[in-house]
Amino acid sequence: MLIDQTISAFTDELASNSPAPGGGSIAALAGALGAALASMVCRLTVTKKKYANVRVELESVCERSESYRAELTALIDEDTEAFTAVMNAYGLPKESEEEKALRARAITHAMKEAVRVPLQVMHLCAEVASLMSTVEQKGNVNSVTDAGVGALLIEAASRGAAFNVKVNLGAINDPDFCSEVAQAMHRLEETTTRTTREILARVENKLTPQH
Repeated sequence: MLIDQTISAFTDELASNSPAPGGGSIAALAGALGAALASMVCRLTVTKKKYANVRVELESVCERSESYRAELTALIDEDTEAFTAVMNAYGLPKESEEEKALRARAITHAMKEAVRVPLQVMHLCAEVASLMSTVEQKGNVNSVTDAGVGALLIEAASRGAAFNVKVNLGAINDPDFCSEVAQAMHRLEETTTRTTREILARVENKLTPQH
């Protein structure tokens, strides 16, 4: 599994001429890293007496961000598995009409799964972005840049996952399914982008010397 590899081995495989893992897995990884930074800031906050008034809230945030981190981490491998399933479906025989029909159904099924994975990444990113907003505003002020980096990663993850949703939708001949997914994708991308941009604006403001 990709998630069990060392960073060096993972990046070596990513840099190879194999199409998977690719951008979809990296989008999930970026989301997982963003969630990890949210957890880190929480943990650097709840142990400080100075932040006793937000300890319970941030302990709850940390619990949720860790749950999302685990889900996003699992999606790193799920994205590669979904891509492999698509390639396998396209490789099915297509000599007879029956084989063609079976192949077409297999491709549609595999493509829908290839859409589900990045759409789930986007859903989780929207949730993590909301948590990061709380973390950035109420967490340890010495970790404000960590919250900022986390927001950048979450936005990149969401937008990267959106690319994968779009490219896979183009190969699915199911108008109702495509319309529903497209609407969800746009809603999630807008939500995450809006939240992360607000976080980044506040981080920049905190880092700008006040004269």
